[in-house]
Amino acid sequence: MEEGDSSRPLLAVEDLHVAFHTPGGAVRAVAGIDFQVGRGEIVAVVGESGSGKSVTALSIMRLLPRATGRIERGRILYNGHDLLMLDDEAMRALRGRSIAMIFQEPMTSLNPVLTIGFQIMEPLRIHLGHDEAQARARAAELMRLVGIPDAERRLDQYPHQFSGGMRQRVMIAIALAAEPKLLIADEPTTALDVTIQAQILELMRDLARRLNIALVVITHNLGIVARYADRVMVMYAARMAEEGPAEALFHRPRHPYTMGLLRSVPRLDRPRAARLETIEGLPPNLAAVQAGCRFAPRCPARIEACAREPELQPTDVGSRAACWRSAEIAQGKIGRVAAAGAGEGTGASGEVLLDVRGLAKHFDVKLGLGGGRGTVRAVEDVSFSIRAGETLGLVGESGCGKTTVGRLILRLEQPSAGAISFGGVDLGSAAPDVMRALRRKIQVIFQDPYSSLNPRMTVGQIVGEPIEVYGLAADAQARAARVTDLLGQVGLRADMAARYPHQLSGGQRQRVGIARALAFEPSFIVCDEAVSALDVSIQGQIINLLEDLQRRLGLAYLFIAHDLAVVRHIAMRVVVMYLGRVMEVGEREALYREPLHPYTRLLLDAAPTPDPAVERARAPRLITGEPPSPLAPPSGCVFHTRCPVAEPRCREAVPPLVAARGEHQVACVKYQ
Repeated sequence: MEEGDSSRPLLAVEDLHVAFHTPGGAVRAVAGIDFQVGRGEIVAVVGESGSGKSVTALSIMRLLPRATGRIERGRILYNGHDLLMLDDEAMRALRGRSIAMIFQEPMTSLNPVLTIGFQIMEPLRIHLGHDEAQARARAAELMRLVGIPDAERRLDQYPHQFSGGMRQRVMIAIALAAEPKLLIADEPTTALDVTIQAQILELMRDLARRLNIALVVITHNLGIVARYADRVMVMYAARMAEEGPAEALFHRPRHPYTMGLLRSVPRLDRPRAARLETIEGLPPNLAAVQAGCRFAPRCPARIEACAREPELQPTDVGSRAACWRSAEIAQGKIGRVAAAGAGEGTGASGEVLLDVRGLAKHFDVKLGLGGGRGTVRAVEDVSFSIRAGETLGLVGESGCGKTTVGRLILRLEQPSAGAISFGGVDLGSAAPDVMRALRRKIQVIFQDPYSSLNPRMTVGQIVGEPIEVYGLAADAQARAARVTDLLGQVGLRADMAARYPHQLSGGQRQRVGIARALAFEPSFIVCDEAVSALDVSIQGQIINLLEDLQRRLGLAYLFIAHDLAVVRHIAMRVVVMYLGRVMEVGEREALYREPLHPYTRLLLDAAPTPDPAVERARAPRLITGEPPSPLAPPSGCVFHTRCPVAEPRCREAVPPLVAARGEHQVACVKYQ
């Protein structure tokens, strides 16, 4: 099947219709999608959670759940051959070898009882016939290629021993193992920080160009789309809203939904707005879609003609748009379609709510099959405080210790050294009954929504459980009303209370996690990548919601994230970590305007801007070199092995965190 006419597209999807048959009726997840992908072409698919992006990808891979998923109509042509006509054996031979996929949630895609090495080596043995030694050597090479340090040792570890970002890199390594001709990446960089994200996407783009691989990237990160995509498909409610060259869609969108998406995303190259613009309302219920344009109920530019469903039509800029008013948009008669709010947060009070001093966490680990032991210094000498009503941003590369800091604060891990106090109470020595009361005040939004939600409970039960346990509602009726209200606050319809986690998209599961955290009525929330799995329009709604709750209830947040534009918008102060240590701490605007540490400068430089013209005019400086192993961190400054301005004295001693400009602190020898 690898042979074929090189003049035709490698992948052609024609009139694809996919439905899921549930007890509540048929959910039309994809309704009439047409697109093509050429060899060496990078096509990005964007749209809100539940719009059909991932279902389209799973249909191409023939991985829809057999019990409920049905491809009701259409063709999927790979090299001119209809994949829907292949038997299971032929499809298995193709899947992983010629067509590969990077899945959205690595923890649910990796087998928890098999080592990382076994899972990377599996496609090498099955599809390429490698023996054990060849497969292991290639697996280690792939691990290093995607930025995982100490590859040989980590091949013998299990998925739970990797951070979220590390697991995502393992998934990328598995997908690239057999060098497929078509690579489908479903949110491949959601859990990755900007530096590794840039390295991975540069690698994927290089492979696409060098090996003539067709690359389909499903993402909600418009900066990534602007930097890497040749063409963009915008999906909404199971249909295509707009499709065309990336530059045309970013600079001259011809659909109101595309215009709203572009205005919803925070940008580092523009002044910070008091409030993010959002697309008001929710996507329609695909089990009962109304006739006409599916975006019409949320579109401020709707007219009577929108009662009829528009077809994709060519526009003046070489794209295709499914909008009755695309010509008027081209003429400039229709402008802003995202709603802008007003107002700024009230700011932090003077009272310190959370105080962390000299925090350290060391993990004793087994070193490979030899049985030796080692110590991973995940967190080392971390100190900061958070005041009531304040948001502290915590950024840094995957594996730098951000999530471990959050888990230590939550008492899900016990610190090796240091102290944590909350509201004046020492969490390290707090009695069980005191901690039980405090747990209602200290809540968390986890990074991986699927592994943090009980698969045997409905959404309504998951969100309602803390309300029942802590007696926050008078009776069952009041509890159900509170659950409905919480779901509405995070952008979910009331009918989703009856669904189970596996019946939701990744972004919808993340919103359930946020609703559950809010159900406790906490005063402090650890947000561990709380919006990383959300599309930009819902992301804006959630960030605005978190800010509204902060203003109304005086909530404080530790906001752990890798999206620097989001952190800049929501955080009041920012802590930058690298390999377990704090590199820089500063007030938001000062740190973003003039970062002092070389690592912070490289982080900001690697962050993509959602504008193809800006991205193509600059060459981002990538952090070079392999990340050091936390088992054997470098002497002196832990960043000196990758620092472009390192000096010999950087190797001599660990630089302390010192005040460089007022309260702006930095751990760099240049400021000692």
